[in-house]
Amino acid sequence: MSIRLSRRTVLRGLGTALALPVLDAMLPTVGFSASAGAAAAAGPRRLLWIYVPNGIDMQNWTPATFGAGYQLTPTLQPMAAFKDKMMVVTGLVCDKARANGDGAGDHARAMAAYLTGVQPRKTEGANIHVGISADQAAAMHIGHLTRFPSLELGIEQGISVGRCDSGYSCAYIHNLAWKNDTTPVTKDTDPRSVFDRLFSSNDPTESAEAAAKRVARNKSMLDFVLDDASSIQNALGAADKAKLDQYMSSIREIELRIDRMKTEDAVQIPAGAVRPTNFVHTTGVRSSGGANVLKNYPDAVALMLDMVVLAFQTDSTRVITLPFASEESNQSYPFADAPVPHHGTSHHMGDPAKMALLAKINLFHIKQLAYLAGKLDNIQEGNGSILDNSLIAYGSGNSDGQRHNHDNLPFLLLGKGGGTVATGRHVNFNNVPTNNMWLAMLDRAGARLDALGDATAELNLT
Repeated sequence: MSIRLSRRTVLRGLGTALALPVLDAMLPTVGFSASAGAAAAAGPRRLLWIYVPNGIDMQNWTPATFGAGYQLTPTLQPMAAFKDKMMVVTGLVCDKARANGDGAGDHARAMAAYLTGVQPRKTEGANIHVGISADQAAAMHIGHLTRFPSLELGIEQGISVGRCDSGYSCAYIHNLAWKNDTTPVTKDTDPRSVFDRLFSSNDPTESAEAAAKRVARNKSMLDFVLDDASSIQNALGAADKAKLDQYMSSIREIELRIDRMKTEDAVQIPAGAVRPTNFVHTTGVRSSGGANVLKNYPDAVALMLDMVVLAFQTDSTRVITLPFASEESNQSYPFADAPVPHHGTSHHMGDPAKMALLAKINLFHIKQLAYLAGKLDNIQEGNGSILDNSLIAYGSGNSDGQRHNHDNLPFLLLGKGGGTVATGRHVNFNNVPTNNMWLAMLDRAGARLDALGDATAELNLT
């Protein structure tokens, strides 16, 4: 190989700063210690939390046996190719999502307490109060290592004012990430916005100019970095050239899909619903009880998962949250043979037909996780894949949506955390706080904490 590249090398053009994936030309060679080389080859540890609302059809979720010999259930079957790289977890409890004297409001509490482990204050006003979330705690410790300390992504935008669930502020039901006790971190639900954030320069004026030119000339972002790319490619080895070509082709394909996806007005406000005074008529926003049919939902989910892949591949961040929808979401799933409102269907009352429809919704979500896993596992990084170096928590703050219970939560831990997790098994942790899992994940990513919310001890994942 004729050149060495810094891990922070970017391709630059007008308003564009295209971060590169990990190339062989970036890895240590002669002159580096064996331990340093091994650490670099292992790749950075990434943390991702994917949240699904309204609970799960647990009878189609929970494996019948524990240990390495468990069989995948119908809902988990799409993860068959990654069974040896994930852990099915039973026995996690989100106690602060329970009423604990506060009455109704399980959906708002489930979302707000899931990553914080703190009981949200029951209020419809501005005096919201919960706690810092695990992702933001991680960002405080390792966020300085990347361009973005964390990314907060989503599909349904939601709102943070007004009443959404039994006297709880909408801030609780729509926000997974909390910077501190009183400040939710708004999620970005626009794939184009996320894409531009990942690949724009730090000059907002120049970025706006570049974006305008791309639209006016129907040009790809890649067109602005071709000269820089050519000069680097000519000096790379064959393997790195192929990897860079594949990376740039994937970026162009994503650009085209973003351009094809049309924003739809998906809001329906039911009669009698509380309408916040500053309600914004935006795709993906819902009000309590209303049906919400985002027809391009599958495209939106796939594109946002592609943003996760790009962010991890370029080491733009190592901390991401992504709820597939807000709690109480009534997104309909006709594309999954379940043309029914999600929240309403989760209250199945034991009706086999409703439970079968709920299982189809759960299956659709798991298929999206499998899509992400396949993408991350196909990107080699030193002696493994990005998936091998990641810890992806997939779960919900509700268990059975009918009962609104918050014990035995549905939970998957995907990825090996750089070899620090014993995967390929179903484990019962016997009623421990969910935050115990967050402590274990943060520790493996270099963000060790002694306390977080209601955590009692870091879980042993080996």
